[in-house]
Amino acid sequence: MKNILVFPCGSEIGLDIYRCVQYSTYFRLIGGSSVDDHGKFVYNDYIGSIPFVKAPDFLPVMKKIVAEHSIDAIYPATDLAIDVLKKLEPELGCKVISSASETTDVCLSKRKTYALLKDIIRIPKQYNVANIDSFPIFIKPDIGHSAIGAEKISSQAELENRLADGDDILLLEYLPGEEYTVDCFTDRKGKLQYVGARVRKRVKSGISVNTSFVDSKEEFRSFAEAINEKIRFRGAWFYQVKRDKEGELCLLEVASRFGGSSLLSCALGVNLPLLSLFDAFDYDVEVLPNEYRVELDRAFSNKYKLDINYSTIYVDYDDCMILEKRYVNVELVQFIFQCHNKGKRIVLLSKHDGDLQSELKQFRIEEIFDEVIHISRDEQKCDYVIDKDSIFIDDSHAERKNIFMTKHIPVFAPDMINVLLD
Repeated sequence: MKNILVFPCGSEIGLDIYRCVQYSTYFRLIGGSSVDDHGKFVYNDYIGSIPFVKAPDFLPVMKKIVAEHSIDAIYPATDLAIDVLKKLEPELGCKVISSASETTDVCLSKRKTYALLKDIIRIPKQYNVANIDSFPIFIKPDIGHSAIGAEKISSQAELENRLADGDDILLLEYLPGEEYTVDCFTDRKGKLQYVGARVRKRVKSGISVNTSFVDSKEEFRSFAEAINEKIRFRGAWFYQVKRDKEGELCLLEVASRFGGSSLLSCALGVNLPLLSLFDAFDYDVEVLPNEYRVELDRAFSNKYKLDINYSTIYVDYDDCMILEKRYVNVELVQFIFQCHNKGKRIVLLSKHDGDLQSELKQFRIEEIFDEVIHISRDEQKCDYVIDKDSIFIDDSHAERKNIFMTKHIPVFAPDMINVLLD
């Protein structure tokens, strides 16, 4: 098994790498970050307080981490980290999962990208302050990410106000049409194995939070093949395009990594981070996408860390384990098996009026409990909660209050199960 350091692991790309690779038996993921963020809650193995990539002590600290943790490869998870780490690869003592440094250098700069590709694909018209023939125009930083600093400019006054900031920005033609991200994969032999074009229906912080594949694939493949002929990629990469007022595709940017929301491709069976890892270690890979339709919608997700320890879980049955008398609470089942994996004891404690054992069999959950305690309505559950090192899960506020006051242990309602999940 190869040890892979994902850095910075709390970026959206770093979190997507975890989602895509966490179950692999070939790669063990270790999260690394300069600032503690969501990555610390997601990665089981985590290294914090790594210097920023531009800090003078970044290289010696990273070399030490590579040696002490037997890191086989670093998977950079931002454009800047990709560019810096790939250039440092000869000194790090491990692989860096990325295209060659010449490629990362070009892709980091939109100006360099446009200069290299201007004769082979449609790129946006570029202006200087003196030759703008009409507004609106669109401005964006030469080096940037997540649409930061990119905006539509509708007048000369707006432009002058924006230029006063002194940023290195590009003045570009405004493209009014639909915008697409095109996920690609090129293997170590230079073969373009995958092109997945998707429309960016809803965007937040520069990332598609709602996206689905387009039907017309050939024009996007032709675009990708032209780029792939000119720029030497290895592994996952993407480009973004937008239609001009005539409906023609025009390049926005190219990146030498997989894109935000490329999990849509993973939903078809094209696991771009995992493919990139295998390819980096010189394995032959093959792309086999399914052909069903899929739409991706993203939202914030939560992770919790609790400062409690427990070895026994007491859990209720009605409206807790079983909902509306006919549905198994799958989130609670997930938590129960999480506890089984950690060697914890699960006790079902119920005042159910029917044949409890028969229903457990009916719902196919009879074997997931270490003990089933079926008590009468006039008995107190607190009399059966005997393990002090325990937690209690029940939909009844009265039951939770009684246990909390008499046993002084943490109590949880069904809507709190997500707090307990790893």
